[in-house]
Amino acid sequence: MSDDLNPHQDIRRPLKVAFATSDLQHVDQHFGAAKKFAIYEITETTARLIEAAQFAPTQQDGNEEKLGDKLRALKGCDAVYCQAAGGSAVRQLLEMRVQPLKVEAGIPINSLIALLQQSLRKYPPIWVANAWARRQADPKRFDTLAKGQWQD
Repeated sequence: MSDDLNPHQDIRRPLKVAFATSDLQHVDQHFGAAKKFAIYEITETTARLIEAAQFAPTQQDGNEEKLGDKLRALKGCDAVYCQAAGGSAVRQLLEMRVQPLKVEAGIPINSLIALLQQSLRKYPPIWVANAWARRQADPKRFDTLAKGQWQD
């Protein structure tokens, strides 16, 4: 059996997770009004800050384009931790396959990372399993189909 078809192949990969924050230390922001997102790459044993997306005051609360700017910043993320998120934001995040996670204000980011890592080692949440499954899908599967002969 070839490696790319091995059902026992480890599908786990680093998660890309954002945290709505004002200080890059705590989750203390509503999604739409977030001043910053601390974006981490997280595995069962490591966590690395890969980006700190910052928003100008015009990109925060009260601006029609605020959600678009925030959503674009989260492209490729698997989840975002925030104090809260409005219905429109939640819908758009889920369409992008970014899992919104509501937490109490002021929780340290490093504590949330530690809890996520602990769950990755034992029982990954369903959103993590779904993220891993999406990444496992063969990106060239449509090329293979296109080369085949189609019959009506």
